[in-house]
Amino acid sequence: MNNPEPNRRDFLRRAALAAGLASLPPALADAPEVPPVVAAPVPLAAGYLSFGLEEAAFVEAMVDVMCPADEHTPRGVECGLALFMDRQLAGAFGRGERLYLRGPWRQGRPEDGYQLPLTPEQFFKTGLKAADHACHQQHGQHFADLAAPLADVFLLAIAEGKILDARLSLAEWFNDLVYPLFTQACFADPIYGGNQDKVFWKLLGYPGLPAVNGLNMVKYRGKPFPGAKNPQSIQDFS
Repeated sequence: MNNPEPNRRDFLRRAALAAGLASLPPALADAPEVPPVVAAPVPLAAGYLSFGLEEAAFVEAMVDVMCPADEHTPRGVECGLALFMDRQLAGAFGRGERLYLRGPWRQGRPEDGYQLPLTPEQFFKTGLKAADHACHQQHGQHFADLAAPLADVFLLAIAEGKILDARLSLAEWFNDLVYPLFTQACFADPIYGGNQDKVFWKLLGYPGLPAVNGLNMVKYRGKPFPGAKNPQSIQDFS
Protein backbone atom coordinates (compact mmCIF):
# COMPACT_ATOMS: atom_id res chain seq x y z
CA MET A 1 0.00 0.00 0.00
CA ASN A 2 3.05 2.28 0.11
CA ASN A 3 3.10 2.22 -3.69
CA PRO A 4 0.24 4.38 -5.01
CA GLU A 5 0.10 2.43 -8.30
CA PRO A 6 -0.46 -1.35 -8.25
CA ASN A 7 2.49 -3.22 -9.72
CA ARG A 8 1.27 -5.38 -12.60
CA ARG A 9 3.83 -8.14 -12.18
CA ASP A 10 3.33 -8.29 -8.42
CA PHE A 11 -0.43 -8.55 -8.91
CA LEU A 12 -0.06 -11.35 -11.47
CA ARG A 13 2.33 -13.24 -9.20
CA ARG A 14 0.10 -12.94 -6.14
CA ALA A 15 -3.09 -13.70 -8.05
CA ALA A 16 -1.54 -16.80 -9.59
CA LEU A 17 -0.48 -17.95 -6.13
CA ALA A 18 -3.95 -17.26 -4.78
CA ALA A 19 -5.46 -19.30 -7.59
CA GLY A 20 -3.54 -22.31 -6.38
CA LEU A 21 -4.49 -21.80 -2.74
CA ALA A 22 -8.12 -20.72 -3.04
CA SER A 23 -10.86 -23.13 -2.06
CA LEU A 24 -13.01 -23.92 -5.06
CA PRO A 25 -16.20 -25.34 -3.47
CA PRO A 26 -19.06 -22.83 -2.94
CA ALA A 27 -18.16 -20.13 -0.47
CA LEU A 28 -20.75 -21.14 2.11
CA ALA A 29 -20.58 -24.89 1.84
CA ASP A 30 -22.49 -25.48 5.08
CA ALA A 31 -25.32 -23.11 4.22
CA PRO A 32 -28.54 -24.21 2.47
CA GLU A 33 -28.18 -24.29 -1.29
CA VAL A 34 -29.10 -20.95 -2.84
CA PRO A 35 -29.58 -20.87 -6.61
CA PRO A 36 -27.44 -18.28 -8.41
CA VAL A 37 -29.26 -15.16 -9.44
CA VAL A 38 -28.94 -14.51 -13.17
CA ALA A 39 -28.86 -10.82 -14.00
CA ALA A 40 -31.67 -9.57 -16.21
CA PRO A 41 -30.71 -8.05 -19.58
CA VAL A 42 -29.59 -4.44 -19.30
CA PRO A 43 -28.87 -1.73 -21.89
CA LEU A 44 -25.44 -2.26 -23.40
CA ALA A 45 -22.57 0.13 -22.79
CA ALA A 46 -21.32 1.93 -25.89
CA GLY A 47 -18.99 -0.26 -27.92
CA TYR A 48 -19.81 -3.48 -26.08
CA LEU A 49 -21.81 -6.53 -27.14
CA SER A 50 -22.40 -8.06 -23.70
CA PHE A 51 -21.63 -5.57 -20.91
CA GLY A 52 -24.18 -3.15 -19.55
CA LEU A 53 -23.11 0.22 -18.19
CA GLU A 54 -22.33 -0.92 -14.64
CA GLU A 55 -20.72 -4.14 -15.84
CA ALA A 56 -18.48 -2.24 -18.25
CA ALA A 57 -17.48 0.19 -15.49
CA PHE A 58 -16.50 -2.70 -13.20
CA VAL A 59 -14.55 -4.58 -15.88
CA GLU A 60 -12.74 -1.47 -17.12
CA ALA A 61 -11.70 -0.57 -13.58
CA MET A 62 -10.62 -4.17 -12.95
CA VAL A 63 -8.40 -4.52 -16.03
CA ASP A 64 -6.81 -1.13 -15.29
CA VAL A 65 -5.90 -2.37 -11.81
CA MET A 66 -4.58 -5.69 -13.13
CA CYS A 67 -2.72 -3.97 -15.97
CA PRO A 68 -1.82 -0.40 -14.91
CA ALA A 69 -0.04 1.85 -17.37
CA ASP A 70 3.73 1.75 -17.09
CA GLU A 71 6.80 2.07 -19.28
CA HIS A 72 5.91 -1.19 -21.07
CA THR A 73 2.20 -0.92 -21.89
CA PRO A 74 -0.78 1.42 -21.67
CA ARG A 75 -3.52 0.74 -19.12
CA GLY A 76 -5.68 -2.34 -19.51
CA VAL A 77 -8.62 -0.64 -21.23
CA GLU A 78 -6.33 0.89 -23.85
CA CYS A 79 -4.77 -2.55 -24.40
CA GLY A 80 -8.25 -3.84 -25.31
CA LEU A 81 -8.55 -6.21 -22.34
CA ALA A 82 -12.14 -5.28 -21.44
CA LEU A 83 -13.13 -5.44 -25.11
CA PHE A 84 -11.68 -8.95 -25.46
CA MET A 85 -13.63 -10.18 -22.43
CA ASP A 86 -16.82 -8.64 -23.78
CA ARG A 87 -16.39 -10.25 -27.20
CA GLN A 88 -15.67 -13.68 -25.73
CA LEU A 89 -18.70 -13.54 -23.44
CA ALA A 90 -20.94 -12.34 -26.27
CA GLY A 91 -19.89 -15.24 -28.50
CA ALA A 92 -19.97 -19.03 -28.51
CA PHE A 93 -17.78 -19.29 -25.40
CA GLY A 94 -20.06 -17.03 -23.38
CA ARG A 95 -23.14 -18.98 -24.50
CA GLY A 96 -21.55 -22.22 -23.30
CA GLU A 97 -21.94 -23.93 -26.66
CA ARG A 98 -19.42 -26.61 -25.67
CA LEU A 99 -20.76 -27.11 -22.16
CA TYR A 100 -23.36 -29.57 -20.94
CA LEU A 101 -26.02 -27.35 -19.38
CA ARG A 102 -28.96 -29.70 -18.75
CA GLY A 103 -28.16 -30.71 -15.18
CA PRO A 104 -28.69 -32.09 -12.62
CA TRP A 105 -26.18 -29.83 -10.89
CA ARG A 106 -24.74 -31.53 -7.84
CA GLN A 107 -21.94 -30.38 -5.62
CA GLY A 108 -18.80 -31.61 -7.36
CA ARG A 109 -15.11 -31.74 -6.56
CA PRO A 110 -12.75 -28.97 -7.71
CA GLU A 111 -11.15 -31.36 -10.20
CA ASP A 112 -14.55 -31.94 -11.84
CA GLY A 113 -14.33 -28.52 -13.49
CA TYR A 114 -17.27 -26.36 -14.42
CA GLN A 115 -20.35 -27.58 -12.53
CA LEU A 116 -22.84 -24.69 -12.68
CA PRO A 117 -26.30 -24.23 -14.26
CA LEU A 118 -25.03 -21.02 -15.87
CA THR A 119 -23.38 -20.17 -19.14
CA PRO A 120 -19.95 -18.52 -18.77
CA GLU A 121 -21.56 -15.17 -19.62
CA GLN A 122 -24.18 -15.64 -16.90
CA PHE A 123 -21.54 -16.80 -14.41
CA PHE A 124 -19.36 -13.78 -15.22
CA LYS A 125 -22.20 -11.31 -14.78
CA THR A 126 -23.54 -12.96 -11.62
CA GLY A 127 -20.04 -12.85 -10.15
CA LEU A 128 -19.64 -9.19 -11.12
CA LYS A 129 -22.85 -8.31 -9.33
CA ALA A 130 -21.88 -10.30 -6.24
CA ALA A 131 -18.38 -8.82 -6.15
CA ASP A 132 -19.67 -5.28 -6.52
CA HIS A 133 -22.23 -5.89 -3.77
CA ALA A 134 -19.48 -7.17 -1.46
CA CYS A 135 -17.33 -4.17 -2.33
CA HIS A 136 -20.14 -1.77 -1.50
CA GLN A 137 -20.73 -3.54 1.83
CA GLN A 138 -17.03 -3.36 2.75
CA HIS A 139 -16.09 0.07 1.45
CA GLY A 140 -19.33 1.93 0.86
CA GLN A 141 -18.40 2.33 -2.81
CA HIS A 142 -18.86 0.49 -6.05
CA PHE A 143 -15.73 -1.25 -7.27
CA ALA A 144 -15.41 1.13 -10.21
CA ASP A 145 -15.13 4.04 -7.76
CA LEU A 146 -12.36 2.57 -5.57
CA ALA A 147 -8.88 4.03 -5.61
CA ALA A 148 -6.49 1.72 -7.47
CA PRO A 149 -4.53 0.49 -4.40
CA LEU A 150 -7.73 -0.43 -2.55
CA ALA A 151 -9.20 -2.08 -5.64
CA ASP A 152 -6.00 -4.12 -5.94
CA VAL A 153 -6.35 -5.36 -2.36
CA PHE A 154 -10.03 -6.17 -2.91
CA LEU A 155 -9.34 -8.30 -6.02
CA LEU A 156 -6.61 -10.21 -4.24
CA ALA A 157 -8.97 -10.90 -1.33
CA ILE A 158 -11.46 -12.36 -3.81
CA ALA A 159 -8.77 -14.53 -5.40
CA GLU A 160 -7.72 -15.82 -1.99
CA GLY A 161 -11.27 -16.80 -1.04
CA LYS A 162 -11.57 -14.17 1.70
CA ILE A 163 -14.74 -12.59 0.31
CA LEU A 164 -17.81 -14.80 0.39
CA ASP A 165 -21.18 -14.79 -1.31
CA ALA A 166 -24.13 -17.13 -0.68
CA ARG A 167 -24.87 -17.62 -4.38
CA LEU A 168 -21.47 -18.65 -5.71
CA SER A 169 -17.77 -18.96 -4.92
CA LEU A 170 -16.19 -15.63 -5.79
CA ALA A 171 -12.75 -17.27 -5.62
CA GLU A 172 -13.81 -19.77 -8.27
CA TRP A 173 -15.38 -16.98 -10.31
CA PHE A 174 -12.16 -14.96 -10.31
CA ASN A 175 -9.58 -17.75 -10.58
CA ASP A 176 -11.40 -19.99 -13.06
CA LEU A 177 -13.13 -17.44 -15.29
CA VAL A 178 -12.01 -13.83 -14.85
CA TYR A 179 -8.27 -14.40 -14.53
CA PRO A 180 -8.03 -16.82 -17.50
CA LEU A 181 -9.97 -14.35 -19.66
CA PHE A 182 -7.60 -11.60 -18.54
CA THR A 183 -4.48 -13.56 -19.52
CA GLN A 184 -6.04 -14.58 -22.83
CA ALA A 185 -6.88 -10.94 -23.50
CA CYS A 186 -3.24 -10.00 -22.97
CA PHE A 187 -1.74 -12.52 -25.38
CA ALA A 188 -4.45 -13.27 -27.95
CA ASP A 189 -4.24 -12.14 -31.55
CA PRO A 190 -5.42 -8.50 -31.69
CA ILE A 191 -8.17 -9.48 -34.12
CA TYR A 192 -10.11 -10.71 -31.07
CA GLY A 193 -10.03 -7.32 -29.34
CA GLY A 194 -7.22 -7.62 -26.81
CA ASN A 195 -3.46 -7.12 -27.10
CA GLN A 196 -4.01 -3.94 -29.10
CA ASP A 197 -1.05 -2.87 -31.21
CA LYS A 198 0.42 -6.30 -30.25
CA VAL A 199 1.76 -4.61 -27.15
CA PHE A 200 2.17 -7.81 -25.11
CA TRP A 201 3.75 -9.69 -27.99
CA LYS A 202 6.31 -6.89 -28.29
CA LEU A 203 6.87 -7.03 -24.53
CA LEU A 204 7.73 -10.74 -24.73
CA GLY A 205 9.53 -10.66 -28.06
CA TYR A 206 6.91 -12.91 -29.66
CA PRO A 207 6.71 -12.55 -33.46
CA GLY A 208 3.06 -13.57 -33.82
CA LEU A 209 2.05 -15.84 -36.68
CA PRO A 210 5.59 -16.32 -38.04
CA ALA A 211 6.30 -18.21 -34.81
CA VAL A 212 4.36 -21.20 -36.18
CA ASN A 213 6.83 -21.60 -39.03
CA GLY A 214 8.62 -24.86 -38.25
CA LEU A 215 11.93 -23.86 -39.84
CA ASN A 216 12.05 -20.63 -37.85
CA MET A 217 11.27 -22.49 -34.64
CA VAL A 218 14.30 -24.71 -35.20
CA LYS A 219 16.59 -21.97 -36.49
CA TYR A 220 15.87 -19.45 -33.73
CA ARG A 221 15.22 -21.72 -30.76
CA GLY A 222 16.64 -19.96 -27.71
CA LYS A 223 17.62 -16.92 -29.80
CA PRO A 224 15.93 -13.55 -30.46
CA PHE A 225 13.76 -13.71 -33.57
CA PRO A 226 14.51 -10.85 -35.98
CA GLY A 227 10.82 -10.19 -36.65
CA ALA A 228 9.85 -9.95 -33.00
CA LYS A 229 10.12 -6.16 -33.01
CA ASN A 230 7.33 -6.02 -35.56
CA PRO A 231 4.95 -8.91 -34.77
CA GLN A 232 2.41 -9.99 -37.36
CA SER A 233 -1.18 -10.92 -36.53
CA ILE A 234 -4.06 -12.50 -38.43
CA GLN A 235 -5.04 -9.04 -39.63
CA ASP A 236 -1.65 -8.57 -41.24
CA PHE A 237 -2.26 -11.63 -43.41
CA SER A 238 -5.91 -10.86 -44.20
